[in-house]
Amino acid sequence: MKYTLILVFFCIAYTSKAQNDSSVTLKSILLEQLKTTHNMKDWFVPPTIAVAGLTPEQANWKDSSGNHSIAQLTTHLIFWNKRVLNNLRGIKQDPFNADNKETFSPVDEKSWPATIKELDNVLTGIEDAVQNADDATLAKIASTIAHIGTHNAYHTGQIVYIRKMKGWWDDNNGVK
Repeated sequence: MKYTLILVFFCIAYTSKAQNDSSVTLKSILLEQLKTTHNMKDWFVPPTIAVAGLTPEQANWKDSSGNHSIAQLTTHLIFWNKRVLNNLRGIKQDPFNADNKETFSPVDEKSWPATIKELDNVLTGIEDAVQNADDATLAKIASTIAHIGTHNAYHTGQIVYIRKMKGWWDDNNGVK
């Protein structure tokens, strides 16, 4: 009898949890991941906050060991996210056969604000494409979306690291 009561308790608890999670869908999970790797602070700082308030000079700063600048990391994010967005929109692209180093570009004083805006626009475009996708499309693109989110979070961490190292980071933005 004791084991039966325990089993009933766990079944009720599981059913209750499942009912509360009924709004969780593949689309909602993908959108949450995209938003937190775009402009919504959650577990980590999103890229739009990570690059905000930097001068072009700060964005182009590099150490002497060959690491990328914040500007280069940002243009790299734009490059790969734009390819994902174009695929989601059905725009044909040639396979990328070049050296990945070519996706990391410096910026100048005039192009840095436009670069920040382009990053925001591309990430918004991916979110919109996922929001408007049907379930069959979501099933096909889920892995790509998960990987681009991970990619964005990784490089955003590098951006925040550079800013913290140089004293350009406000802890109130996250990552104390």
